Amino acid sequence: MPGDGAPPGELRFGVLFNGDPRRAARLERWGVDSLWVGGHIAAANPTAEALTALARMSSATERVLLGTSVLLLPLYPPAIVAKAVADLDRVTGGRVILGVGVGGESPQEYRACQVPRETRGRRLDEAIPLLRRLWTAEPVTHEGRYYPMCDVRIHPAPAQPGGPPIVVAGRQDAAVRRAARLGDGWMPYLYSPRRYAASAAAITETAAAAGRDLSGFGWYAMIFVNVNPDRDAARAEAARWLGRTYGQDFPVSGDRMAVGTVPDVAGQLLAYADAGVRHFIFCVAAGQDSATSAPPESEAVVRALTDQVLPAVRAAWRQHHHHRQR
Repeated sequence: MPGDGAPPGELRFGVLFNGDPRRAARLERWGVDSLWVGGHIAAANPTAEALTALARMSSATERVLLGTSVLLLPLYPPAIVAKAVADLDRVTGGRVILGVGVGGESPQEYRACQVPRETRGRRLDEAIPLLRRLWTAEPVTHEGRYYPMCDVRIHPAPAQPGGPPIVVAGRQDAAVRRAARLGDGWMPYLYSPRRYAASAAAITETAAAAGRDLSGFGWYAMIFVNVNPDRDAARAEAARWLGRTYGQDFPVSGDRMAVGTVPDVAGQLLAYADAGVRHFIFCVAAGQDSATSAPPESEAVVRALTDQVLPAVRAAWRQHHHHRQR
């Protein structure tokens, strides 16, 4: 099973942003482990398109893992995704992670792409194993309900044997079950550590009942973050950012985000690690991130993360992990 390559027990940290190549190179220099892009076709807010943004990042980086958080796979023909992602995986030397989800919060996207919204879950369930077959670079004949094809060969194959890991994102129970049955990893958002631990237990139990080996399975989480010496200022800025992004009042909950001072955020991240998260994807809730530029407030939060929070978390986690192994 593909994975993100992290040693067992190690923590990895990534940043979700708009895919600007200049910022991608800068973030790579700052020492993050992965860079992530989201994307929509016709959402209420201006955004990048995920595959295009992934391509932009691939041209500007050499070391970091590159992922989608997330690609709304039901909006795309799987053959197009298989071809584009295989190309990007080869050109990056096997650094791609494909995070997928159903979305659905913007019904107009499904109308715009001529995809019935009520079929999005079933389409995703069919597309995930189909992508893996297409990545073999062998002719594929598939008799599925939504994506039938005959003697289709997508080649050359991706750099990663078996193709990039396909990580299932979401918040609902259906997404948890999908990750257990079909995913190479699990990537929820707006989960508390307690809920994350419960979802990890459910995935493990469901996979075991199906006789599925989770060796190499990736345990991801997308976490909204704001770091500021003034705890109240961090919470207020995060609330403003979330309100603009989601178009509604959004309470800043200390158990579903990582917001506050450096010790606050480090402690919150360690709680997630205790719950099973091994690869963090930070969505910076500061400033007014746009499709074209990064605000100074967002960059300041990322520097606080890379310079202060993450070294503290890594040191504390390694000490914790060492004690557990003794």
